[in-house]
Amino acid sequence: MNILQDLIFVVIAVIGLALILLPVLPGTLVVLGATLAWAVVLGEPTGWIVLAVVAVLSTAGMFLQYAVPGRRLKAVGVPTSTLLLGVVVGVVGFFVLPVIGLPVGFVLGVFVAESRRLGPTAARGSTWHAVKAVGLSIAIELSFALVSVTALVVGALTT
Repeated sequence: MNILQDLIFVVIAVIGLALILLPVLPGTLVVLGATLAWAVVLGEPTGWIVLAVVAVLSTAGMFLQYAVPGRRLKAVGVPTSTLLLGVVVGVVGFFVLPVIGLPVGFVLGVFVAESRRLGPTAARGSTWHAVKAVGLSIAIELSFALVSVTALVVGALTT
């Protein structure tokens, strides 16, 4: 294994997986892009097979990370507009309080939207459901990324 392949693995392991845990940039796309770079550098059929596996896993993970929590939120009655306000306030919060402002802003935005819609007491339950949904989304994306990284490591070990 050469230094370029080692660098690609560092990008995947450190940057890609960290971006999933800190949902600022799409970590799954970083893992997929780094796997593509590895397959190109490797230039062997194994690399392209691993890339195909990672692409399928990444696509499934990105779909499920929105579908599963979204379905749960609809089931408990949290509207999309509430989540959008949470995201907007979270992004603003990220710039006001770097890194921790994103989750704090999201929770605050959801709570404010739900307080206006349901009242402060009922808003606690909706806010908690939204927070759990975001956690589930991160867990789904991270799980698929870890399986993708495992496929990459197995591919690297077999070449």
